[in-house]
Amino acid sequence: MCTLTHFAVAYEQPFVLNAPGLGTDAAAEPCGREPRFQVIPAGNAFFHIREKSTGRVRGFRENHNAACALARSLESRIELLSNVPLR
Repeated sequence: MCTLTHFAVAYEQPFVLNAPGLGTDAAAEPCGREPRFQVIPAGNAFFHIREKSTGRVRGFRENHNAACALARSLESRIELLSNVPLR
């Protein structure tokens, strides 16, 4: 049985999204500094949050999104502490 699908012709032009403002390239706008923490897989559905400067594990989570959130939280705590003057 031949369905003639290989002879089909598209009557409408394909939709092409050409909007430069909707780019998904996160590297286009660098923040100017490297992250201090790195999320690394440590087993089946288990992730460590490793401090890049010392290599020490600062936390762990069973969900990648939760591990990334913890890494961002640790990063913001360090930024807050660096703004406090020492006595």
